[in-house]
Amino acid sequence: MSSSPRAVNRPTPLFLQVLAQPWLDRTIAFIAMMPLLYLTYYRYQHMKLGAPLASFAIGTLITFFTMLIRRPPKRITPNPWYWLLAFFATYWPVLTLWLIQQGQPVVSSLVSDAVAVGSLAVIIWARLSLGRNIGFVPAQREIVTSGVYRYLRHPIYTGLALGSLGVALRAYTPRNVLILGLGILWYLIKSIVEENFLRADPQYAAYLQQVRSRWIPFVV
Repeated sequence: MSSSPRAVNRPTPLFLQVLAQPWLDRTIAFIAMMPLLYLTYYRYQHMKLGAPLASFAIGTLITFFTMLIRRPPKRITPNPWYWLLAFFATYWPVLTLWLIQQGQPVVSSLVSDAVAVGSLAVIIWARLSLGRNIGFVPAQREIVTSGVYRYLRHPIYTGLALGSLGVALRAYTPRNVLILGLGILWYLIKSIVEENFLRADPQYAAYLQQVRSRWIPFVV
């Protein structure tokens, strides 16, 4: 989620000003996507999870192309802990790749496929709603209140969590559930951290009051 440039007028460190240059920002975005593209390839070669894999692959490709045309940030968090959290939340599936087991399905493939398709639908809707306002590290771009963001503040994380559920159902082991669950936890924490950074913008603070649900409509 990104927000409007109308925020607290604090001096921006020089290195963050450099990072906000459009050509450099998109170069970094391209490099940042490489591990996720590799993850997609690895899962295809070694796991072949059917619809859950297809859902993840399509979502990754959509992210890749939108990252390449994203708007440069007006403000980026200088907090190194926020950067570290963004790193773990984004690359957790890559960092734990060697720990994931083949597993066994625990439900009918129709159920896990339905979860995967639901995940992809949410992610596509969220990406289309968000447009070019995308990034891994908390940053201030333009606020989005239309589309799925009328109902959820972090629909992409909802879609990713559904995707993890689809993988767990198709390739169940206790270890896989633990790893996938921790991945979801990173995103839940990251969503709160992003809001703490962006709420300095009065327009985003108002948005927080208008849309009360973070991850599940009308629930939480």
